[in-house]
Amino acid sequence: MSVNQAEDPRKVTTHRLQQMKERGEKISMITSYDYTMASIVDEAGVDVILVGDSASNVVAGNMTTLPISLEQMIYHGKSVVKAVNRALVVVDMPFGSYQISPTEAVRNAIQMMKVTHADALKLEGGIEIIDAVKQILAAGIPIMGHLGLMPQSINKYGTYNVRAKEDSEAEKLLSDALELEKAGCFALVLEKIPAALARKVAEAVRIPVIGIGAGGNVDGQVLVLHDMLGMTKGFSPRFLRRYADLNSIINDAVSRYVQDVKSSDFPNETEQY
Repeated sequence: MSVNQAEDPRKVTTHRLQQMKERGEKISMITSYDYTMASIVDEAGVDVILVGDSASNVVAGNMTTLPISLEQMIYHGKSVVKAVNRALVVVDMPFGSYQISPTEAVRNAIQMMKVTHADALKLEGGIEIIDAVKQILAAGIPIMGHLGLMPQSINKYGTYNVRAKEDSEAEKLLSDALELEKAGCFALVLEKIPAALARKVAEAVRIPVIGIGAGGNVDGQVLVLHDMLGMTKGFSPRFLRRYADLNSIINDAVSRYVQDVKSSDFPNETEQY
């Protein structure tokens, strides 16, 4: 009988994710960037927490993920790891930290792991970064790959539209997925690609495949926490399901607080010493 991961208090590992794929149990993954939210997410039973470079957008207010630095990602990663007891914590290596040379990629990867105490790192790209992937893996650091729409390459694409709709790009994506698996990656993220292609990749590789905008025939799903909680506005891609409207709830709470302060209703006699 299979065990429900959310009810299993044991630490999630890369080995357990592989077991989940093998028995057909879906993997839940979500982003977090700070101690408080990570503690809530972990307690809720999510399998994988991604400390995404999407912090550049939802935390720092940048238009893209490119500006966030290695030091900033280490800060976010360290904050999240402190809060987590069960989930596997994966931290994104930011733009510029692994593309220059494999040697520099290993140096930065080691620094991220030593300071954050994360379980694994995630890198965007296929054959173009395979040497960096191999050397980081050789250092004993688990890697989750990322193919399809790769936000760190947005200036090359010029658009956030669906990737790999053309045969040539689809063939390269599948080839890259197989190369990343061969190199030793423990899992892959596929972002914003046709569902049929995502299914083909998930069936072609033995490692878990996590989708975001890649349909339901993969091994798991990931969403950005701020998006699925309805904290962000003006971003509504087809793949996003909002599970709450925290934007309205927080706005209402702060508005009532302001009114109570202005009217001298807060603090009342029972709320002071």
